[in-house]
Amino acid sequence: MTRVTVLAGGVGGARFTRGLLQHLASEDARDAANVPSGGPDGAPSGTSAKGQASEVTVIVNSGDDMWLDGLRICPDLDTVMYTLGGGISEEQGWGRAEESRRTSAEISAYGRGWSWFTLGDLDLATHIVRTDLLKNGATLSAATEFLCRRWQPGARLLPMSDQFVETHVRLAEDADEHRVGDLIHFEEWWVRYRAGKSVTEFVQVGLADAVAAPGVLEAIRDADVVILPPSNPVVSVGTILAIPGIRDALRATSARVVGISPIIAGSAVRGMADACLSTIGVETSALAVGLHYGSRQGDGVLDAWLVDETDAAAVPALEAAGIRSAAVPLWMTDVAATAQIAAEALRSEVATR
Repeated sequence: MTRVTVLAGGVGGARFTRGLLQHLASEDARDAANVPSGGPDGAPSGTSAKGQASEVTVIVNSGDDMWLDGLRICPDLDTVMYTLGGGISEEQGWGRAEESRRTSAEISAYGRGWSWFTLGDLDLATHIVRTDLLKNGATLSAATEFLCRRWQPGARLLPMSDQFVETHVRLAEDADEHRVGDLIHFEEWWVRYRAGKSVTEFVQVGLADAVAAPGVLEAIRDADVVILPPSNPVVSVGTILAIPGIRDALRATSARVVGISPIIAGSAVRGMADACLSTIGVETSALAVGLHYGSRQGDGVLDAWLVDETDAAAVPALEAAGIRSAAVPLWMTDVAATAQIAAEALRSEVATR
């Protein structure tokens, strides 16, 4: 049995995990049929012991969570759940397929809500059920488990923490009703302003009181491989790593820790990760992000780092820094291509310590 733990943000982490599950299902089927398996050129891949299905745990960023219209919204948890459960809007990468927005329009007519952050009617049902569970004493972990009973994502989804931790940004300029130095929720900066307003820092409100959710540290400790997928390294994976105990667990695990670059040829694969990276003084490049995570031989968290073929020139510098590296195609153009990326992450040359 191969046990894989993924530290995921929203769209990128969700789509990578979907490809990972397809790859592992194929490997498990081959094992059951006693067919030799492997990555390219017959190299051993992330195979499981014969007759034992692989297990995937996804530790999801909950720093994008917020209260809106009296409901607890968990964008990344929902994106992962819908994507793996088959309910995602493929065109958007987030939200439900075949969605309508009549309820959000009515809320707006009352002068409430955020006109730039509208919730679909189908999506609202998820938020209503989650909020009801939370207000009746359930933890975020328990509420997530309950919601997943419907969607059957094929992996165990865990929020990074049961405590509410919300990522905010500190403005470096005025923005509508906000003033220089104000903290605004990350989602407002990301969605309303498209990360176009300069900020000085990211602040995780509530972090001081947060602990890793039940099962999170164990999932890292007991894994065979831990993967940092192509999620935002600052506000997705970075926020997960900020939860007390998680970074230490990554550094201590006997599992191989493999990262996949969210930057290809100097550009973010999706979203405005470049704006996040520049705010913390990191260059938007596959090399710089790999070095930002750092090697476990030093004080970082990575054993290996996959970059795209276009960034092959970064491999020697990464290797010199103690991070095993390989240049492979990283565009997640479809599920099959993404499954091949997952296979590369699990190849013995990368995933074996």
